[in-house]
Amino acid sequence: MITRIVKLSFKDEHIAEFKAIFEESKQKIISQKGCQKVEMLQDISAKNIFFTYSWWDSEEDLNNYRNSALFAGVWAQTKVLFNDKPMAWSTEKLNEAL
Repeated sequence: MITRIVKLSFKDEHIAEFKAIFEESKQKIISQKGCQKVEMLQDISAKNIFFTYSWWDSEEDLNNYRNSALFAGVWAQTKVLFNDKPMAWSTEKLNEAL
């Protein structure tokens, strides 16, 4: 399982717009082959910083999504709202405690 973590920083006036884009897109993303879950988190002190997490069965599934028309459309809408360069990581879980 691959977890994709993306850190996004927005201009304050675009926060509501980003939340709307995520709300509109999340079910489309989760319906992509191999996507198990998507989440959006907001920093508690810097309200313009968000993290998206998505869980994928494989790196191939993630890359297929990243090369899809859906991703291109969502990214085109989102990237114009940034106030800083986004950062992204693809990770694998090594350990867990519950």
